[in-house]
Amino acid sequence: MSIKHLLTGKLGFGTAPLGNMFRNIPEQEALATVDAAWDSGIRYFDTAPFYGAGLAELRLGAALKKHRRDDYVLSTKVGRIILDELEDPATREMGEKGGLFEFGRPNKIVDDYSADATLRSIEDSLKRLDTDRLDIVWVHDIAQDFHGDNWLAQFEIARTGAFRVLTRLREEGVIKAWGIGVNKVEPLELTLDLTEAQPDGFLLAGRYTLLDHERALQRLMPAAARQKVDIVVGGPYSSGILAGGTHFEYQKASPEIIAKVERIKAIAARHGVSVKAAALQFSLANPAVAAVIPGASRPERLAEDMAALNSVVPAAFWQDMRAEQLVAPNAPLPIDAV
Repeated sequence: MSIKHLLTGKLGFGTAPLGNMFRNIPEQEALATVDAAWDSGIRYFDTAPFYGAGLAELRLGAALKKHRRDDYVLSTKVGRIILDELEDPATREMGEKGGLFEFGRPNKIVDDYSADATLRSIEDSLKRLDTDRLDIVWVHDIAQDFHGDNWLAQFEIARTGAFRVLTRLREEGVIKAWGIGVNKVEPLELTLDLTEAQPDGFLLAGRYTLLDHERALQRLMPAAARQKVDIVVGGPYSSGILAGGTHFEYQKASPEIIAKVERIKAIAARHGVSVKAAALQFSLANPAVAAVIPGASRPERLAEDMAALNSVVPAAFWQDMRAEQLVAPNAPLPIDAV
């Protein structure tokens, strides 16, 4: 099923922060954040076993339990099995995200994209989420940032394992859609070239933002649009740097990135525009994009996100962004659709 037809709005909620990303979030604050997302009108929630070794799924399930299951869309991910074995989190191999979830549950995380592991991962997620079904399942992180030079071998395991299982589950009506959720463009381009895999969409985190979109524009976005593979943009604030934070690419932002953000802020200030609004509306301007799913760990952030989505960004702002070469010349902008 088309991802666009599944979703009821352009704004979803990414739950990576609920897995204690960057900090130890109190339980009540985490649950209140999900409540705030609901109260703001959000009805699409995305999570993953990787987020805090199951912690985000547990918290999301607890918060959504009060609502009718038919009233929201839920996605999680496969590719990792969480083992209830205590270990030193510092010994985990998590690629460039190694320090993200140091405050998560101290359980062992095992990468496995095989057919059996995919079925087990779904079963485990259903238990943690305390629900009877999933709407969308993403194959998580089959890319260079986690697997280095071995990523193509992991991709092949997913192609013959997870891809086929998820295709069968979709055909049987167990899930409504499936796709791939990554931080890199290359696995998505490779998938579009496959003849036997027919994903419904991609969750692309951090690669179609104001700060990083040139690579995706070269081939991925037009190819996805042609093949009617919808894209959900994760991390539209580039790990937080576009929302007042200090991180870019899950690390402290470099002086070069900070300088670029300051240039964007200066243009935004001239036109009375919030950078959040510009970030969300930029990502959504591409016709291949179905939704954006920023993450949040504080309830007040959700009202800010909804206001940013609905605020008016004047055409002069985008004209200045183009003139100062802060967006790619071929990037679709909101003013292009007017």
